[in-house]
Amino acid sequence: MDKKNTTIGVLLLIAAFAGMIWFRPQPQPRPVAPVPAATPPAVEGATPAAGQPTSAPLPAAAPLVAHGLYALPTVAPAQARVITLANAELQVALTDFGGAIRDVALLKHPAVKGEPAPYVFNAVHAAPMLSFTGVPGLDAVAQWEVVEQTPGHVTFRAVADGRLEVTRTFTLPQPGQPGDPYRIQVATTVRNVSATALGAQRLSLNLGTATLVDKNDTGMYLNAATWDGEDAEYISRDKLSGGSGFLGIGASEPKAYHEQPAKALWGAVKNQFFAAIFTPDQPGSGLVVRRVKVQPMLPDVPTAFGITADFNVDLPRLEPGAAATLGGKLYVGPKEYARLKTFEHSEHHAMEFDGYFFNRIFFAGFFAPLLLTLLNWFHGFFGNWGWAIIFTTLLLKTVTLPLTLSAAKSSKRMAKIQPRLKEINEKYSDNPQKKQKATLELFKEAKVNPVGGCLPILITMPFFIGFFAMLQTSSDLRFAEWFWIKDLASPDTVATIPLFGFNFPLNIMPILMGISSIVQMHIMPMPSMDNMQAKMMKLMPILFVVFCYGFGSGLALYWTVSNLFTIGQQIIINRMPDDDPLPAPAAGGVKNVTPSGKRPKRK
Repeated sequence: MDKKNTTIGVLLLIAAFAGMIWFRPQPQPRPVAPVPAATPPAVEGATPAAGQPTSAPLPAAAPLVAHGLYALPTVAPAQARVITLANAELQVALTDFGGAIRDVALLKHPAVKGEPAPYVFNAVHAAPMLSFTGVPGLDAVAQWEVVEQTPGHVTFRAVADGRLEVTRTFTLPQPGQPGDPYRIQVATTVRNVSATALGAQRLSLNLGTATLVDKNDTGMYLNAATWDGEDAEYISRDKLSGGSGFLGIGASEPKAYHEQPAKALWGAVKNQFFAAIFTPDQPGSGLVVRRVKVQPMLPDVPTAFGITADFNVDLPRLEPGAAATLGGKLYVGPKEYARLKTFEHSEHHAMEFDGYFFNRIFFAGFFAPLLLTLLNWFHGFFGNWGWAIIFTTLLLKTVTLPLTLSAAKSSKRMAKIQPRLKEINEKYSDNPQKKQKATLELFKEAKVNPVGGCLPILITMPFFIGFFAMLQTSSDLRFAEWFWIKDLASPDTVATIPLFGFNFPLNIMPILMGISSIVQMHIMPMPSMDNMQAKMMKLMPILFVVFCYGFGSGLALYWTVSNLFTIGQQIIINRMPDDDPLPAPAAGGVKNVTPSGKRPKRK
């Protein structure tokens, strides 16, 4: 029975790793040399995000220019007027072409570690943020009138087709004013200035273009999202690019767009650490998601693409002279759980803690916020995220110590009864029912938990998946240092080694994690197992290393500390005297168990 449970536990862990590796984007091929005529456009006057090239701007183009199965970047014409609103956190550049937000600089978040230039959201884009899509006279190629401008807000006005007058005011909270400093308030008033009624219609507002944050970003969290009040939907960039799937399962063709029609309390486009989240005053009616080839000089590989989305809002019927208001708030900033949790419509789901299948079955949506809260508390005490991870891990191991001690003692006693289990298996090899009864009786007398081999795995997996989800998406750990690690949210590459024509990164923390996993496996008392089970167990440390090698070093730090704690715990248990010896077997080899599996009555 213990063999069975051990196999189930190992297969469960392998399935979790295989599934998460399946969903993890693979390293992309090196870019080919670009053709000179394919030089990519750059946003005029904007600071490119990390890893994005710059070049001379191209002539103005309509937003969301179709190029087969994706959109291309656009820039404003040379005569465009740029108006800047700023506070301590944001510098918002608005353009009168489109009457919307060209880009947003996050002043407290550098694009590159150690350099002063801030990260710019929507630096290379398909359209200005909150610009109207596909509405002649209102879209990004239409010039709006600047009606009013103050340090805290700006108002634009435009008239479409001589019938629809639109006035938009963007307000950025200033120091001392109410409101989150990362949220831009937008109020849009639509008025019918014609002599005839205008029927109800649907308008689309562009949410901006999200791109990879740096060379270590695989695009795993590059997606659009929407929330209907109960569930979140995440539409990844790779869902549009198609692919061969896993062994042919899930294969799909590339798509020009993906439409997500549903009630939407908010919509978002986001990458690993930053997000643009639009929360309208009245619910919208869904998203239309597209890829944007932000680096046209590259071949059609995932690293060349960002993602954009249009948020649909419904405009009611307007009689002559009537008006309607479309208001809302646009958050542009870091993915900080504590901040997003305070918003009114569960915007914290943009963190995507429960976005993947294995995240959901291991309750990452519960454990990840809990771990992040503990991590922030320890960071406030120690002032270092590396030490915060270590002490959070130690606290978790201490809290679960009674369960892991019980499981470890049960495993130790299980190892002792292996000879007697073998005797029972041999005696009742032709009668599975009697063998099971005799085995359970032996477990009861020896005080052995038959699922003891699975329990440690089941205990640690929710915390491991929670740590994975939390460390991979939270902006708090971006650029955080600990000893030789320069960024706990990225691999701790200390050197590159030429190997088979590739530069193989040498990452220390995953290697230390693998070594500690091997040591832990060797000191743990293991039941007797067949050759296949033994090979599976030896494969586990390698799977750990492969799984964590390209992810943030903070995850490997957590698992290494957890392994070291378990090793120390097991050494103490192995050296403890056995104060509860096993009952001696009866004469004849097998415990005094009758063929029926019951004890004989005493005379």
